[in-house]
Order: sequence, then structure tokens, then C-alpha cells
Amino acid sequence: MRRAVFPGSFDPITLGHYDIIERGLTLFDEVILAIGVNAEKKYMFSLEERKHFIEEAFKNEPKIKVMTYKGLTVDFCKQQNANFILRGLRNPADFEFEKAIAHTNRKLTEIETVFLLTSSGKSYISSSIVRDVIRNNGDYTGLVPDTVIVKKG
Repeated sequence: MRRAVFPGSFDPITLGHYDIIERGLTLFDEVILAIGVNAEKKYMFSLEERKHFIEEAFKNEPKIKVMTYKGLTVDFCKQQNANFILRGLRNPADFEFEKAIAHTNRKLTEIETVFLLTSSGKSYISSSIVRDVIRNNGDYTGLVPDTVIVKKG
């Protein structure tokens, strides 16, 4: 079985993530959407909310599993018997950053990183931009799956 882990904080999941996940499903038998937990990071959405947004977005896709993890992504991959890490690239800066991580992961393990370019119409979307739109009461709905709902209050 060709199993890949798509790691991220998904704070929140965006249409850019969604694009990479859908296209990754054509390459792998199973894709594990792995929500990383970092105690040092301040999140806009709780872990439970982020997991719910993703599970709802892919509730009809049996090839998707949603899990959380702490620590090194490669260690999580080994625990899940996943030989691939799936990552999306929006721009050259993403490539340089992701390339260094991929080389490090290859040095630590035999796990390969597979890069997909984000579709051109979605390459500008990032979770940090979405959070900024939300913080400033903008219309975020065209940037995320419709399962992402911001509670007013």
C-alpha cells in the first residue's frame, strides 16, 4: 500500500491544502492528514476545531485518515508505515524551505518527500493570510472549504 502523510498545522485548512490533498489521492492508496501539535505555537483554532474542519471536508473520502501527532514527522510516518511525505509548493520560497526539510528527513530515514505544485488559482492562499482576513472581519469563505466556520463572539 502506498501511504503518504500530509503534515501541517492546518490553522485552518485552506483551499490550497484541499487542492494538494485531492491531487495526492490520485497518487496514493491512503493519505494521512497529520495535524502537528506544537506547544510553542499560538493557534487561532483549537486542535479539536481543526480536526473537525478536516474530517467534515473529507467525510466521504475513505482514502483519508485524520490524525494528530507530536514530535518529528518522520517518526510519525514510521509509526504509520507511511513511506512518503506529501507537501505542497506555492512559490520559490516554499521550495527552498521544504527542500531543506526533505533533505534532512532523507538523511534521518528512507522516507521520500513528494512535492505537488499548488494549482495556479490557489497559489496565493496560506493559512496565515486566512487568519489575517478572519482577524479583520473579512470574507474568508472563498479561501477555505465550507466546513471551516468561524464562531462570532
